[in-house]
Amino acid sequence: MSKLSNNSQAMLFGLGAVLLWSTVATAFSLSLRHFSPTQLLLVANLISLLFLVSLIMYKGEIKSLMTIAKQTWKSSLFFGAINPFLYYLILLQAYNTLPAQEAQAINYTWAIMLSFMAVPILKQRLKPADYLAAGACYFGVLYISTRGQIGSLEFSNASGVAFALFSTIIWALYWLLNTKDNRPSLIGITLNFAFALPLILIFAGITGELTQWDNNGLWGAIYIGLFEMGLSFVLWNKAMKLTTNASQVANLIFLSPLLSIIWLSQFAGEPILNSTIIGLACILVGLFVQNVAKKTKQST
Repeated sequence: MSKLSNNSQAMLFGLGAVLLWSTVATAFSLSLRHFSPTQLLLVANLISLLFLVSLIMYKGEIKSLMTIAKQTWKSSLFFGAINPFLYYLILLQAYNTLPAQEAQAINYTWAIMLSFMAVPILKQRLKPADYLAAGACYFGVLYISTRGQIGSLEFSNASGVAFALFSTIIWALYWLLNTKDNRPSLIGITLNFAFALPLILIFAGITGELTQWDNNGLWGAIYIGLFEMGLSFVLWNKAMKLTTNASQVANLIFLSPLLSIIWLSQFAGEPILNSTIIGLACILVGLFVQNVAKKTKQST
């Protein structure tokens, strides 16, 4: 049996990452029944940090990690404060106040937010396709948020929607600023988690969330830290390095929200709303339009 080509391996690694990401909404939903968002973030961040440091030790790069940590501690603290600290804290608040199917669907509009924020930050210009994609995506958000009652403009949970939309701003900001980050990717993300840990501890202490723990939420938090914040990053990074067609691998991400809805209904007992299906379809159409426009621009 011949060995798989690099592109075939890349697709397998990418599919593995997407499959893990598709389970996150379910893991969030189940874990938040026992942990507060801060407690969940604290445990998941710690587990992810242990996994990433172990991987760096396995690769024999621990000296590089320590050297870069000393040289870039300010930027590591800055990036760690944005992601994972601020981003996941806000995202988990969204999951804590909205049905997981709604929170995860809205969160997928971060790519549209990134395009608009790239205008002032990276001085990029928007194309007509960007506006069309944004219209489709945010119509989907509005449809989901009002449970299909767009005419009434009565949101099922306005604060939850606000948290979900704000998380897209934080995530887009992180990736835009990340374009200027010169740290090696694995070491950079490890340092982010390392410098975020004391921030999360301090915040948990201030809000009084270090004293009462429900151990039933522990396994979910460990799963999130190990797979959503740790292994998925390694798989996706490997896929992007192996492939000669990054957009082909990137298209796998469209599978994630669809699979996520299946897992939520099967394992979290969350009835899937018609408004979520329709709204998510609009969001995916918008993301597809944006993706096609990018391919067309790159080929010209």
